[in-house]
Amino acid sequence: MSSCIDAGRRRFVSGLAYTGCCLLVPPWAGRLLGAPAARGVPLGVQAGDVTYDSAVLWSACDRTAQMAVRYATNERLRDAQRRLGPLATPASGGTAKLVLTGLPPGQEVFYEVRFLDPHTGRPVSDPVYGRLRTPARDRRSVSFLWSGDTVGQGWGINPDFGGLKIYESMRRLQPDFFIHSGDLIYADIPLQRQVPLPGGGLWRNLVTEEKSRPAQTLEDFRGCYRYNLMDEHLRRFCAEVPQYVQWDDHEVSNNWYPGRVLDDPRRTERRCEVLVPRARQAFAEFTPLTPQPPDRPCIHRVFHRGPLLDLFLVDLRSFRGPNSPGRQRVLTPQARILGAAQAEWLKQQLRTSTALWKVIAADMSLGLVVADDGWRATAVDGVAQGDPEALGRELEIAELLSFLRRHRIYNVVWLTADVHYAATHRFDPGRARFSDFDPFYEFVSGPLHAGPFGPNQLDATFGPQLLYQRCPPQPNLPPSAGYLHFGHVHIDGRTGIMTVSHRGLEGQLLHRVELVPQLDSAG
Repeated sequence: MSSCIDAGRRRFVSGLAYTGCCLLVPPWAGRLLGAPAARGVPLGVQAGDVTYDSAVLWSACDRTAQMAVRYATNERLRDAQRRLGPLATPASGGTAKLVLTGLPPGQEVFYEVRFLDPHTGRPVSDPVYGRLRTPARDRRSVSFLWSGDTVGQGWGINPDFGGLKIYESMRRLQPDFFIHSGDLIYADIPLQRQVPLPGGGLWRNLVTEEKSRPAQTLEDFRGCYRYNLMDEHLRRFCAEVPQYVQWDDHEVSNNWYPGRVLDDPRRTERRCEVLVPRARQAFAEFTPLTPQPPDRPCIHRVFHRGPLLDLFLVDLRSFRGPNSPGRQRVLTPQARILGAAQAEWLKQQLRTSTALWKVIAADMSLGLVVADDGWRATAVDGVAQGDPEALGRELEIAELLSFLRRHRIYNVVWLTADVHYAATHRFDPGRARFSDFDPFYEFVSGPLHAGPFGPNQLDATFGPQLLYQRCPPQPNLPPSAGYLHFGHVHIDGRTGIMTVSHRGLEGQLLHRVELVPQLDSAG
């Protein structure tokens, strides 16, 4: 569902205000990579939630203005169609989205966005350009990426390092789309201008006002998204690669759950019931998520990408019970992590899927123990708690896995990020404490640009076998240490074989697994 000529790395603008950033205009639009900043459109363009015949286009303007779009299936935008979008206003954080409909399946779509004076209709911005590819309905090969965790642990945009340059490594692979598996921003971790490096030297961050403190107000949360889009590599990536976005915890605060009161003396507002709606609104405004009521974006959704792939994005934050030691033996609301309604939705969507591969993109691992209290597992933030005799949130996952086996739903693969290292796990009922399921794989990636950690303990409940992992020699090394990761999935249109690879900062291949589909799925 949803190449450029590499003209080399351009220098970063050193100003702190996002409105002063240099905007990259892709070369297929007839511009040089070193062109001046586009007037009035400092954050570029994005596309997302692409279907066979539609896509969400996103941009932002530095003044109140109306979004206007031209699009066509050729680079020069010959015979382009035109659409007027909504106003970008202070009420939307200066952002605007337009849902293009009636697109042709299996085609590249090139688009131009500019903003117009709402009274005169005259342009108040330069044009900016993007591209996307709609999924084909035939058995065409599919290529996509996933990862998570951007600008975390105090490691921000450092011009000396080259900024968020892993996004350039991903762009060069020319994927059909990208899944951002959560922690798009770190609203809870402010940046310092200088960070001492292990062994000497300094990491020098660009810092904006909103990134100098934990986010509390709506403008604070908005400022975190604006900060990331200061980076030219990220803007260029967003212009060329459609996204499906999820969220996890750091879009609000570390390990949040509904109703939590944060233990954070830096904040004057610590109630998640107040912070989460503000964070949700900023998330909805600054990502190419399908337009929805801004205070209640629906993050769990499904996308059909031809006969080879259905993509299921789930939300493991919004409907969970409170974090606890995770030792419940009955599936009460307090023991859930998907929530009853989302769990039922996922089962039915999987049962009706006719795609060869069913990819579940989750914002947390099924088998890795993620403690809520540092490394002391007094409470857990994830699914597992490290004790195969206890279940807790694993009850809900066990119910789902049994459902898949009972209805002969095969070729289900889980993708996630969250733990800040790369890993491949194979879950085997022959090794498991709970065994009523078919074997499956889980692939973990990240971080994109944050401190690396790991490894985490694997819980034996579902019999995970560690096939690969790459962790730093010590926690929270800077991005310059090279422990940044993303995942790459390729599904061959002829054989149906899924190849999943882990890749590093420069796009180098680290590990690869080939998965042969089981062909007698009941769909």
